[in-house]
Amino acid sequence: MSKENMIELRNLSFQYKDQKDGKALEKVNLTISKGEFVLVMGPSGAGKSTMAKCLNGLVPHFNRGEYSGEVIVNGFVVKDTPVSTMAKEIGLVFQDFESQLFSTNTKLEIAFGPENFQVPRDEIHSRILEMFDLVDLHGMENRQPSTLSGGQKQRLAIGSILSTYPKIVCMDEPTTDLDPLGKIGIFNIANKLHAAEDVTLIIIEHETEESLNADRLILMQEGKIILDGKPSDVLREVELMADLGIMPLQIPKYFLENFGTSKTELPLMPEEGIAKFKELGASLDEQQHQSLIQMDMDREKAYGDVLIEVSGLEHIYPNGNKALAGIDFSVRDGEFVALLGHNGSGKTTMVKHFNGLLMPTAGKVMVKGQNTKETSIFEVGQHVGYVFQNPDHQIFSDTVYEEVAFSPKIRGCDQEEIDIRVKEALAAVGMSGTEEEDPFSMTKGERQRIAVASVLSARPDVIILDEPTTGLDYREQRQMMELVKKLNRNGHTIIMITHTMWVVSEYAHKVAVIKDGKMMMYGTTREVFSHDEELAKSFLKTPDIVHMSNLLGKTVLSVDELKQCTKGV
Repeated sequence: MSKENMIELRNLSFQYKDQKDGKALEKVNLTISKGEFVLVMGPSGAGKSTMAKCLNGLVPHFNRGEYSGEVIVNGFVVKDTPVSTMAKEIGLVFQDFESQLFSTNTKLEIAFGPENFQVPRDEIHSRILEMFDLVDLHGMENRQPSTLSGGQKQRLAIGSILSTYPKIVCMDEPTTDLDPLGKIGIFNIANKLHAAEDVTLIIIEHETEESLNADRLILMQEGKIILDGKPSDVLREVELMADLGIMPLQIPKYFLENFGTSKTELPLMPEEGIAKFKELGASLDEQQHQSLIQMDMDREKAYGDVLIEVSGLEHIYPNGNKALAGIDFSVRDGEFVALLGHNGSGKTTMVKHFNGLLMPTAGKVMVKGQNTKETSIFEVGQHVGYVFQNPDHQIFSDTVYEEVAFSPKIRGCDQEEIDIRVKEALAAVGMSGTEEEDPFSMTKGERQRIAVASVLSARPDVIILDEPTTGLDYREQRQMMELVKKLNRNGHTIIMITHTMWVVSEYAHKVAVIKDGKMMMYGTTREVFSHDEELAKSFLKTPDIVHMSNLLGKTVLSVDELKQCTKGV
């Protein structure tokens, strides 16, 4: 192994003990040099996480299976080296980052690694300060990790790994739970590590917009490396990325589909897109844009009665944290509303008032004309269903049938009615025929659908979805959102919390932006997304295609809308 190479994979293959079809990795060859920043992308099941576990020895020492080939990391043959030794060489931030957190406060979490490596006390203290600065957790030095938001936990997990000063850092989907600017923040951390030159960095990601910062971009599918090159070259492979189930960048997709621009000349980012748009002599059709606005207005007129009405809502937690400060808000029958805001802004706190999980400290929440303070959670739950961010926090039954049947059963439905509702709910989410299967043996996307079905069986008027696309690849995200769109068209009112901005722009009718417990913006998606600078103040960032259209003076919400509004050249 060359002195310049930190990682070398030679014909690496691995098949998990209980894996029935194919291999997780198949004859993978890869060399990563010291100081390189490598981004790895691919659909779920491509082998990305398995490859990461091979780097620090979790495969084959803990995850057993059929292993062949060789992995050499900084001179160590991984299969012959204890994981405890490899931990000094490579720090791995898991995709399930919460499983890494176990200390009673955040400082102890950061200190755990250095303490185990016998770093002097004074040095540990300075590293704690450094990490809180690096991952932006100031003011939370003595918080219990369990009290942090999902995004804060994620940054803490990253800080706890970086505090050991590993020579190699591997992060498995580190931006999953973060708001748009939080995602940029993680890549800023990555850039700082990259600038240090002696740190070799590998990030496994579904997101594509920040990948230009890497030295290399690797695409994987079915345990194999499909493409390895400069990000600017790989990202121009729009059709290949779509075929692999990876979301292509919107700007090159638009120019390829609308103008047939050659790969080498495809712009990647909004500013480049503007320049290319002008170079091609293109313009936007005012009449077509007005037709989009008219569609928004017609949809607004079609909504029904107010289902949820919030006035002066405040919520203060027992620890004194004021999560909501005077929210006024209403949701009408048939709406599809996205709640946006930075991590810890109060979004989840707000929606938990809609189904009675929380009660107002001040103000009032009315659901179908009933005050939640005067109504039982059981009664409110008949009108408002809640699908949790993690389906595993919701699913508890041994079979899909039992899971979906639970709500109608506790509401006193007879067996015939329960059977009808289970069949109806599973058909709605495309999971008919799975009644006798174990939900815990299913994929994340399938478990998410079962969680939705278990809420649908109660036949609620309103469905709240908390981050419905988290942990799903692009193809699975599309499938989930098409399901939600179908539910909305079939009469369900949708309230969705998400950080995935392209999902909001393409699916939500209206947007409410929460910042520090206050309602900062509210309106149709087009209205709200026309204000790039105001959204940035709430730590939000419009999708590239929206930003480009804003620069052109007319807000569109998708590649297809921009194609529709583009005058022929």
